[in-house]
Amino acid sequence: MALSRRQKLTILALLFYWPTIFILAHIPIPYLVRKAGVSDKSLHYLAYLILFFLLWFVVSPDKKVSWRRAVAWWAFFMVAGYGALDEWLQGYITERSASIADFWANLAGVVTGLILFSFFTFSSALLVVTAIAIFLLTNLTRVNLANLLPVTNALFYLFAYAIFTMLWIRHIPPPPLNSTEAKWLITALALPIGLLFTTKLFSVLSGRNFSPWDIIIASAATAVVVTANLLFYLFHRNRAQERSPSDT
Repeated sequence: MALSRRQKLTILALLFYWPTIFILAHIPIPYLVRKAGVSDKSLHYLAYLILFFLLWFVVSPDKKVSWRRAVAWWAFFMVAGYGALDEWLQGYITERSASIADFWANLAGVVTGLILFSFFTFSSALLVVTAIAIFLLTNLTRVNLANLLPVTNALFYLFAYAIFTMLWIRHIPPPPLNSTEAKWLITALALPIGLLFTTKLFSVLSGRNFSPWDIIIASAATAVVVTANLLFYLFHRNRAQERSPSDT
């Protein structure tokens, strides 16, 4: 059976991602990570949610998780078992230690994936996992990354919200012919801006500081992507309307 282009890309992503998280988990914790006060439980949770996402949509690219299928439990126990092995091996690494709490965080990520992907197919699951990743990465550190790593922080907000907005726009139909674009614009902007303000509200409530530039950069990235897509739709609409009289 021939593999689809999406499945090939997912396989490549998995082949890159899995060794990468293995290497990162088995080296001493970098000084910058400790200085930033990174929440390692959130990081473990997110890492294993993404790992299960990639593995599931490699073995079952077009289907939701069915709890009655053996392949779902094969994927679950494979990733959960790797999480246990990963923690055990960390006990032999300098400045690392085997942690049952970290294993439970790993397992929580896998269980979340098992539940989410029983409701969502690939594109919707990718949108949800991206939203979770943005939320957790935004609130991953105890210090303000805009002060510690200003360029990296700015690039994160720029690309994270641009990508999320593009994924969201794929889920909504283009503006219909002979209609106002206002409703489409509101729909296209609503979820990305809602995610931005939800993550920032959580930051405030949890006592984290953030730069106003975070909101400005993320909002600008969202606006640029929405505007570019709207112009693309309008261009093709005008082309279709220009051809219509000659076709009748």
